[in-house]
Amino acid sequence: MLTAEVLYDMPKHTTLLQTFVWQTLDVAPSFLRLAKFLDFWRREIDAVIHSVRFASGEPLIPAALRKVDGIIRRH
Repeated sequence: MLTAEVLYDMPKHTTLLQTFVWQTLDVAPSFLRLAKFLDFWRREIDAVIHSVRFASGEPLIPAALRKVDGIIRRH
């Protein structure tokens, strides 16, 4: 799991930094999806990237299921 925070400014509002948070599955250390995303941003979006921070870790998995043999109720 990769989480990236992009700080950027718009051409008409250069004194105001805005943030965009993006999550995806990506493989370290190459981070090809992040590189493609940033290339797309630079090519297609009319905003200048100020900085990018990212964190990577293991993807979340669903909790393990286990069979319950009985239920004990207390009042």
